[in-house]
Amino acid sequence: MKNTIAERIQDFLKQFPPFDSLKKEELLSVSGQIRVLYVEKDNYIFKQDTPCHDEFYIVREGAIGLYRGIDNEENLVDVCDAGDLFGLRIIIIKKNYRMSAKADEESIVYAIPAKVFEPFIEENKEVNRFVLGTFAAHARNYYTETEKGNRIDNTISIELAQDLSELRSISYRKKPVTCSLEDSVKDVAKKITRKKVDYAVIVDQNKHPMGIVTDTDIRAKIATGLFSSEAVVTKIMVSPVFTYAKKLTIAQAQIALIKHGISHLCITKDGTRSSKLIGILSEHDLLVSFGKNPSVLIKEIKRVKKVQRLRYIRKQVEKLLKSYLEQDIPTAHLLHMISEINEALVVRIVELSLKEMVSQPPVKFSFLVLGSQGRREQLLLTDQDNAIVFEDVAQEDYDETKSYFLELASKITKRLHTIGYAYCPAEMMASNARWCISLSQWEAQFKSWMTTPTEEGTLLSSIFFDFQHVYGDLTLIDRLSDVVFEGVNKSNRFLGLLGVSAMQKPSPLGFFKQFLVEQNGEHKDTFDIKTRAMMVLIDAARILTLYHNLKGVNNTLSRYEKLAELEPKNKEVFDSCAKAFRVLIKFRTRQGLLHKDSGRFIKLTTLSKKDKLRLKRCFRPIRDIQELLRVRFQLKSLM
Repeated sequence: MKNTIAERIQDFLKQFPPFDSLKKEELLSVSGQIRVLYVEKDNYIFKQDTPCHDEFYIVREGAIGLYRGIDNEENLVDVCDAGDLFGLRIIIIKKNYRMSAKADEESIVYAIPAKVFEPFIEENKEVNRFVLGTFAAHARNYYTETEKGNRIDNTISIELAQDLSELRSISYRKKPVTCSLEDSVKDVAKKITRKKVDYAVIVDQNKHPMGIVTDTDIRAKIATGLFSSEAVVTKIMVSPVFTYAKKLTIAQAQIALIKHGISHLCITKDGTRSSKLIGILSEHDLLVSFGKNPSVLIKEIKRVKKVQRLRYIRKQVEKLLKSYLEQDIPTAHLLHMISEINEALVVRIVELSLKEMVSQPPVKFSFLVLGSQGRREQLLLTDQDNAIVFEDVAQEDYDETKSYFLELASKITKRLHTIGYAYCPAEMMASNARWCISLSQWEAQFKSWMTTPTEEGTLLSSIFFDFQHVYGDLTLIDRLSDVVFEGVNKSNRFLGLLGVSAMQKPSPLGFFKQFLVEQNGEHKDTFDIKTRAMMVLIDAARILTLYHNLKGVNNTLSRYEKLAELEPKNKEVFDSCAKAFRVLIKFRTRQGLLHKDSGRFIKLTTLSKKDKLRLKRCFRPIRDIQELLRVRFQLKSLM
């Protein structure tokens, strides 16, 4: 007799990894031993610090929240919905749970016996890779034990984040810093300081590598007094050096550095010490070659001298993002990591642009990013939104000062375009004279938007009020924040008008619950996930943050987290909005990576039934938050 329940479970599981790697008969065998659980809202499947069950879980319907308890409070780490696995610790380390799993809504969950599934981990390479990768991602990305609301180290294990290709060649630095055998240690130290490196290769007259000196050698042998700084460098150099030919693979480099306990390899013409030095390879270069480690990428960004290299790094960030999405890294952590890298890119571009200017800035200034980057929510490359605010100057010096910063802004926006950030079609960039003005003019502009609101002013304020200081003097930005909140505190009418704008965003669904698509234009018949879904959640979070005078909280998820603390009676609404936003931003990002665009306009014919259902679940919180705005600010009277 057929087991129809097992077959239904099989049909569901085969859509998702790692079950899609199993043979049909294998999956049916597993499915026949699965328990089906119905979990009511707010009921726990397991609790933090309790012993692991002998089974792990996958969500069939509904949503399961993963919570980390800190100081007797539960903090939402991630939300699992259809197809998401959780409770995998039983398979790997069999220790107590590090989190609690609680139903955020009525849910159906499949409980999979560990002993039934474990044999496939050993026998099936794809299953093994999936389980190890998933565990590695989650093991490194939960809240710290000491700091409420903060995440731990934002680096992911290189070995688990990316398969190592032993045959891939590694890039090395082709202009190594060198010194002669007669140079003093003092001269060598000055040179490596000037060149901003941590080594110097000592070469003979034929450019053959004779030895190497690093920062470590100077600290250990000079700073301790063993040798004088005037000593000849040969007294402290490490010799002989280890050399390789230029066709060096990643695996060879890694093995050589570990085997010999060294930090640098010399690359010579024929791979021996008796030929000309042509390059140098460091531990740092090896890490960069992996390309999927945020902290390494940020360090590399700070060292870059050419914009083309930044463009390459930004492409690596896209690979990193794709990897993290595959590993289902928690959304808040994902946003934090990519935002840190994006900010480092912008900072380096500002620094490189300043070096090209004929003189130093005449006064203090701040470079701002706006919109999604200002909210630290920019995962995909989109168009630029930025501005410059500079210190007030005497009227007779104003034009000259502004001209300087416009020239600087032009260099910055051009470089941002070079690395992949498109020019803003509406020219909301610092290179536009309208958005490169003094502090007092910015204050006047902000006050004007709030006291005499217009349709354009309401639109612009929704973009410019989500600003983030990236480079320059932070005190200028503090003053702008004060102006915004002073204006809000004088009258709620401005917030009401922002609320009206949020209410007038086009609906995602029609009367019969069908998706509403664009009716004409370039994106005809596509679903605008940004305007019809995400923007209402973003706008509402901003409006309520202003209402509560929450300074310095720009990120949408952070805003809803704070709002839930301030308004316990509306906590459920805010939590559901945050959950919906997590799903939407990841959904849009995956679409963007898949179709190599911004992910904003989605062809519904390309979505599975499951994806459409997941999207529709996100629309209920949109209606709820709009109703909250309508009541809070009495919007009927303003519409």
